[in-house]
Amino acid sequence: MNILRVIASLDPRQGGPVEGLLNTTALMAQWGHHTEILTLDPPSAPYLAAVGHKVHATGPNIGKFGFNGRLTPWIRRNAHRFDVAVLHGLWNYAPLGAWRGLAGGDLPYVQFTHGMLDPWFNTVQPIKRWAKQALWLLAQGRVLHDAKTVLFTSEEEGLRARTAFIGHSYAGRVVAYGAADIPDQADEQRAAFAGKAPQLNARPYLLYLGRLHPKKGCDLLIRAFSEIAAQHPHLDLVMAGPDEGGTQAHLQVLAAENGIADRLHWPGLLQGSAKWGAYRDATAFVLPSHQENFGMAVAEALASGTPVLISDKINIWREVAASGAGLVEPDTLEGTRALLTRFMALQPQEQASIGRLARACYEKQFSLDEAARDLLRVLEWAAEAAR
Repeated sequence: MNILRVIASLDPRQGGPVEGLLNTTALMAQWGHHTEILTLDPPSAPYLAAVGHKVHATGPNIGKFGFNGRLTPWIRRNAHRFDVAVLHGLWNYAPLGAWRGLAGGDLPYVQFTHGMLDPWFNTVQPIKRWAKQALWLLAQGRVLHDAKTVLFTSEEEGLRARTAFIGHSYAGRVVAYGAADIPDQADEQRAAFAGKAPQLNARPYLLYLGRLHPKKGCDLLIRAFSEIAAQHPHLDLVMAGPDEGGTQAHLQVLAAENGIADRLHWPGLLQGSAKWGAYRDATAFVLPSHQENFGMAVAEALASGTPVLISDKINIWREVAASGAGLVEPDTLEGTRALLTRFMALQPQEQASIGRLARACYEKQFSLDEAARDLLRVLEWAAEAAR
């Protein structure tokens, strides 16, 4: 098949949606399927050189919404070269511009929402909620309505999305979603991570890995860690991820106020071997997020055989809990404290047992191979239905 994928940006700092797109694209290429990626990125964006697939960068853009006059005409000129399109994300010009270019044509498309219809955002952004509702009625809802299907990565995501906005129905389905497996390069990975966090000096650590953003509950983790730090004097906390909107500075002040600044490490965005090295030797991976559509980092930790300590606002929490791959608590200070306290009270052999169950959970439910095959089945169905 010839597949077109449309996304606002391929910047790796955007996290799971970019990781998922590139991972499944690479695997489909091995199976003989050709993919091209259309983005709002400027052609000069440095991260595009490492993508490894054909990218059409239509930036620069106007405003935060990303409007530009090049994306829609590009699709109208090139749609005939593809069998199916995949639109990624909402609330930016990439899916809207793609929809405009596809309207009235023969190229079918499916839409990934990537958790962007979660009603949690309406709660914390009440003013934006009404602006989004207006945009939903004018255009965004029509993008989903006209799609062959709207793709969700869990039943939980699909159910929550139905309550976000009124107007414009759509057909939805759940597809498998997963993460790449950890490469068998342990020594290289450990060395790469050690180079990013030299002050850690082989001390045991809890790992947070993701954007440093208020949505992720990073402040809860630092406060909860400060409450158990005295009982576990040899345990450190690694806060790995790109800063977003000055959040890191706020968190570092919080750590200093709670007397644990010397126990925290800030290696920034981790990729490749350094990322896998961080997962590989972590005592546990912790994500007390207030909202998480899937949690790519959770799946990567599971692939690494690392126990996961997560909130019940991560849409795959039921699978984690049922498999015994980690612990689950509410996204509150009390819940985050309970995650750390309960896990650190376990004997080493009990923690190791959870790690083995984490790996088994990944293999059964979140492998990249099954995610790519499931998406491919949907794309073949959409292309055939259009014919």
